[in-house]
Amino acid sequence: MTVRLESEGPLAVVVLDRPEALNAFDYATLLRLGDIVAELGRRSEIHVVLFRGEGRAFSVGADLKERRTLTEAEVRRNVETIQRVFHAVARLPQPTIAVLHGYAFGGGFELALACDFRFAAPGTVMGLTETSLGIIPGAGGTQRLARLVGPMRAKELIFTARRITAEEALRLGILTGVADDPLSAARALAAAIADNAPLAVRAAKFAIDRGLEVDLETGLALETKAYETLIPTRDRREALEAFAEKRKPRFTGE
Repeated sequence: MTVRLESEGPLAVVVLDRPEALNAFDYATLLRLGDIVAELGRRSEIHVVLFRGEGRAFSVGADLKERRTLTEAEVRRNVETIQRVFHAVARLPQPTIAVLHGYAFGGGFELALACDFRFAAPGTVMGLTETSLGIIPGAGGTQRLARLVGPMRAKELIFTARRITAEEALRLGILTGVADDPLSAARALAAAIADNAPLAVRAAKFAIDRGLEVDLETGLALETKAYETLIPTRDRREALEAFAEKRKPRFTGE
């Protein structure tokens, strides 16, 4: 199986599992990843989602061996599929964390950019290298990288196909952190998030992500709408009761 799903209480871990191909994305892998992401979007008991790669790399992006055998129509199919799947990752209601090691090139880096947070091991090398292959990033890279580091820096990295280390990526604001054990760092952040009311975390993610796509006035209206969805929840009432009783709230996601 090219992608597997592991559940650990409120935490889900999506594992890219083609280590012999450095977790490159062929069409079958994209379909499997899309199915898992769709399932996670329906699972209210999952509060945080991690993405990691098996073997020596997070992912080196598109499977170029497969790509050489495809017709132009099949290439378009693959590009449309990876766009759809990574957009679904970005739209997951739960916070998402990418755990990088080894290499994260092309589509592999774009998957990480579609996540809310990114941790990497020291020395991890990453980049949007598509222009060196006669194409451009086609799974959100031109848009998400520019929003992270600004258009000038994104153009420099994409036009030159330059590879950067985790340390430079951290300085540029691409990474949340660099850690000897990035999986443990990601789990620690996931645990801190999962301590809070899951409906509130989802509402906050919605307000931030959708608000950045519109003008400030519309964004503030989205924030108000997101807040209003939480007023009738049991978790809000539980938090007030816990405060009055001087105890930790027990959130149920209701």
